[in-house]
Amino acid sequence: MSIFNQINEDIKKAMLAKEKEKLEALRAVKAAFLLAKTAEGGNNEIPEDQELKIIQKLVKQRQDAAEIYKAQNRQDLYEPEIFQAQIISNYLPAQMSAKEVEAIVAEIINEVGASSLKDMGKVMAVANKKLSGQTDNKTLSEIIKNKLS
Repeated sequence: MSIFNQINEDIKKAMLAKEKEKLEALRAVKAAFLLAKTAEGGNNEIPEDQELKIIQKLVKQRQDAAEIYKAQNRQDLYEPEIFQAQIISNYLPAQMSAKEVEAIVAEIINEVGASSLKDMGKVMAVANKKLSGQTDNKTLSEIIKNKLS
């Protein structure tokens, strides 16, 4: 079952259970998927890797907003953002530890034959495909920079 179909099923369950906050988060994901499906050049299908990227983006948006609210002592706005981020992140594959990512990045560097920071783009492209949804790009780029410098 695709993530989009799973979201639709979970929306129905949340509606029946009257889970307002969860429903709000799931509807945001569905809206983002529908926008991607109907975007120019789209063929009404979203590949799984694109679905994962959309979900990662939504989680990051909510985490960033939560940090801003926390800095401004707005607990009333902070908590819903964190809750939504947790609900949405349930649709991502299990996140890899930094050590696991480092091991895979080392393999990719050997495959690509990268030797300096100039090769970071090559490594990043392969790593993004291989680790799609399993780690965030910030962590990935930091690990690649450390390995190549």
